[in-house]
Formats: sequence, structure tokens, C-alpha cells
Amino acid sequence: MRGHSFFQFKSIHTNIALAFSCLIICTTAILSINTYLISSDAVKDNSYDYTAQLIEQVNSNIQTYIGNMESIAELALRDEELQRLMRLYDPQDPEGLALAKQTSTFFRSIVESRNDIASIVFIGTNGALVSDRGDAQLKDYHELLSQDWYISAKEAGGKPVISSSRVQHIYKNEYNWVVSISRLAGSASDGNNGVLLVDLNYNVIDDLCKQIHMGNRGYVFLLDPSGDLIFHPQQQLVYSGLKSEALHEILQASSDRMLKAESDGKTKLYTIRSSRYDWKVVGVNYPEELVGDKRQIQFSAVLWGSLCLIIALVISILLSLTLTKPIKKLEGHMKKVEKGDFDTRFAIEGTNEIGKLARTFNLMTGKIKELMNQVVQEQEDKRISELKALQAQIHPHFLYNTLDSIIWMAEMNKMGDVIKMTSALSKLLRSTISKGEELIPLRAELAHIEHYLTIQNIRYRNKFTYSIDVDQAIMDCKILKIVLQPIVENAIYHGIKNKADAGHILIKGDRTSDGITLQIIDDGVGTDAAKLQASVSKGRSLDTLSARSASASSATSGLGLQNVNHRIQLNYGDRFGLSFDSELDEGTTVTLRMPDIMEGKGE
Repeated sequence: MRGHSFFQFKSIHTNIALAFSCLIICTTAILSINTYLISSDAVKDNSYDYTAQLIEQVNSNIQTYIGNMESIAELALRDEELQRLMRLYDPQDPEGLALAKQTSTFFRSIVESRNDIASIVFIGTNGALVSDRGDAQLKDYHELLSQDWYISAKEAGGKPVISSSRVQHIYKNEYNWVVSISRLAGSASDGNNGVLLVDLNYNVIDDLCKQIHMGNRGYVFLLDPSGDLIFHPQQQLVYSGLKSEALHEILQASSDRMLKAESDGKTKLYTIRSSRYDWKVVGVNYPEELVGDKRQIQFSAVLWGSLCLIIALVISILLSLTLTKPIKKLEGHMKKVEKGDFDTRFAIEGTNEIGKLARTFNLMTGKIKELMNQVVQEQEDKRISELKALQAQIHPHFLYNTLDSIIWMAEMNKMGDVIKMTSALSKLLRSTISKGEELIPLRAELAHIEHYLTIQNIRYRNKFTYSIDVDQAIMDCKILKIVLQPIVENAIYHGIKNKADAGHILIKGDRTSDGITLQIIDDGVGTDAAKLQASVSKGRSLDTLSARSASASSATSGLGLQNVNHRIQLNYGDRFGLSFDSELDEGTTVTLRMPDIMEGKGE
């Protein structure tokens, strides 16, 4: 029994994954070995083909470049001023000098437009000597006539002659490394001719050859028909005898073939291509680098085989997970519930254990959502009840004092004040109803507080004055109702009332970058702003801060500030609410911050 249980796994998922794994391992091993055997046989042929393509690319680039230079030489030879200069008997007369200057300017425009031309020079049989450089010092005329490029161009009879790489000897004190194109200008039969020389920048050929990468040690070099090096990345070492190439075998070999030869004690593979200028473009590779590519294939076969094996094992695991997919889906729905999404429901498929579990899960989430909604509604009802209780607590005391003042004024036959106070009281009571709305326009709240200030001003016999300075642009912004009255009430009872002379209350309002700001500023006796802020934030009663008043109105005023701050933060977050700035015997500023909610845009 123990031996039997050793090959058993508790999870069906594990059993299926193991079976797939064994099958995949065998298949992957067979495919990897077969791929390696086929690929290793093709490495050498692919490397040869790739090298031949690179050399052909170099050959094509060089031929294109030389062809462009021949076209430029042809363009220079067709210049009208140059043709006229060749036909002059004395090129040193004023006309000849003018034509030479114009021709030099034309040569200079060509050279400046291309960075691959070192210089352009024309030597006429009539003694004309023109260069693209206006200030350069050419060597003696007769010395130039004896140079190889001039003699070769004369012998070629109008065909372009391309030299090997050489040191330029036409300018005094300048020895630049160039490849030259020289061509006879005019007819060889008459005496009105000359030779045009275009020196190509050697660095261009250097770049064309070096931009081809042939393995870690491979390179490209160029030979002219006589076997002289036109370009070699280690040309100085070859000339000094420290490095050698199989030049004789390369010259004897036909074009478009690969040659294997010994050089410097090492076996090299030479890929040879001939250009239409009889140059040979030779690419050099080392056989051991091909072996390195073969090893790379071995490594790639193992790597990709392992990668395919891993991918296949993952697929087998995913296939086995199909059996447990319903449980995974149920787990996903449970995670949604963890994040607070109680609307999620699991589709019941079948009547097996998973189906029963899904049915129980749906019932549970539905019940949780129902209970949470019930709790939220209870909290909202509690908040509304607390607000109504606070209003019920404030209104009787305020109404009692107001009605008492109306009776007193009626007895004193102050009918104007009675009418004014009664009218303000009726409008005040009407505005507190506001059709049961929690949010009202700012202009309605200011109208409410103006009625309140009118009543209090009459009651306290002009103990204070007030003014309202609110930006008209925010009058239609919606705010919580009855947020200004507790603040104004606090300013009267705790600031103005205990002041010896008359006080003033200013209500200001502006729009800010993060909402609207209302300020209630009084010049009363002031208090400790830090303690005032702490009491409102922590919910302690204001009457612990002031020994000046212990009346019921003082207590309700403190509760009113706490309620205003709590309501604002409950609706809009902690970054909104009340803040205080006060100094003893200077006054108090209460700042109310609320979000900018325009009427008609919703809450």
C-alpha cells in the first residue's frame, strides 16, 4: 500500500500536469536534437552566403560611389568657362584670369556641396592651372605634368583613370591620403586640352569598408589590378611586414569565389568580388568563428528546447486548471466582495457541489449588501435627526427672546420696530424650511442670515452694525443650509455682546481655486483661536473656552459650530470646514470653505 500511494497525488490537477509533462519532455527532446543536426549542417553554407552578400554590398557601394564621382568629373568638364579657358592661347591674360576665377568658383561649389571630395584641379596644355581652392599654393606646373595621374590620363585618351590610394602631391606642404579620378579634357589630337583631377576623400572608402561587420575578427580590404592595397584596416602593419595576406593567390583567383589560404600562420577564408574598375573587394573570415556559430546553434537548441518545454508545461498546467476553473471563478467573485463590490453574482452552473456553493455565496452577498444599506440609511437618519434636534434646541430659545422683544417694543409703542422685527422673523422661519432641501443657493442663505441679523440688531438695540460683501459670481453656488447662522450667533454672543462699545460684523465671500470661501469677521473681544479650533474639531463644548457666558445660548452656539464643521466634512471631506483666526481684544475671523457647486450642475 505504501508503494502504491507513493505514485499517487492528492490533486487531480497534479496528475494531469505530470502526464502532459512526460509527453512534452519526450517530444521536445526529439525535436531539439533533430533541429540541431539539421541546423549545424547548414551553418557553413549560410555563413558563406552571408559573407558573399556583404562583400557584394561593399562592391556595389564602392562602384556606386566611384560612378557618382565620375559623373561629377563629367559635370566639371562640361563647364563652359573651362572649355573657353582650354582654348585660350594665353590663360594669363585678363580674360584667362577671369575665366580661371569663374571655373575655380564652380569647382569650389562642387567641393563644398559634398564632403567626400577632397579637391578638384585642372591643368591645361596651354599653361592653365585651376583649383577649387582660391588661396591654396599648387606645386610647379611642370612638376605636376610629370606626376603619374596626369600621364595616365593622357594615355587613357579621354577614359577616366582611377588610381590606387596614394598621398596627394599637388599642393605645397599638404600630403593627404586620397583616391584620385583623372580624365583628359578636350581632344587628344589638337593642342587645346588638359587633365581634370578629382581627389576623393579616403575616409569615405574607409567608412564604406568598416561599416561591414563580419564576425568578431573579420574585415574587408581592397586591391588594385597590380596587387597594391587600396584599403586595408591594418594597412600600416601590412606595409611594415608585421601582417600579411595571400595577395598572390587572391590575384590569381577568379572573381565570385571563396579561397581558403594560409596567412600569418592562420587559415583564412577569402571571399573575392571584382569591380568594373578591376579592383578586387576581399572579405576575410576565420573558420573557427564558424565553429563558434555552430556552438551557438547548440546553445540555441538547448535554450529554445528548454523554453518550449517550460511553455508546454505551463500550458499543461493551464489545461489541468480547467477542472478547477469554477472554484477559481468563485474565488475571483469573493475578492470583489473583499473590495466592497456586493453587486457581484456568481453564475450557477449545474447542481453539483460548486453550484450549491455558488448559490450560498449569492445569498450571503445579497444579505451583506442589504445589511450595509440598512446601516447607511440608519446613519443618514441619525444625522438628519441630530440636525433637527439641534434646530429644535435653538429655535425655542431664539423665538422666546424674539417674541419677548416684540412684546416689549409693542408696549413702548415702537410699532415700526415691531413690524420690522415681525417681518424679519416670518421670513427667517420661512427660509429655514426651504422645502426640505439640504443644499440651497448662497443668496438664499445670505437672505436668511440678513433676517437673523436684523432681529438681533433690534434686540440688542443697535449694539452692532453689519455688512455683507459677497462676490455676485458665487451667489448661485449651492451650500448647506443654516451654516452661517451658528457662526454669526457665536460672533454676537462671544464677541460683540461683551464689548464695551458697538461692534461690527462683516460677511465676505469669494471664489478660490479649490471652491468658495466665506468669512465672518467681528471686532469683538476675541478668544484663543487654537483652543477654539481644537474644541470644534474634537467636538467639545464652546462654553469651556469662555468664562464670560454660561447661558443656554452660549452652549447652543458652541454646539452649532461643531455641527456646521461636522456637516461640511461629512458631505465634502476633511479638507473643507471651519478654521479660526482670533486675537484677544482684536476680534475673530471664522473662515468657511466649501466646494464650488453651481446651481443646475447637481451635487
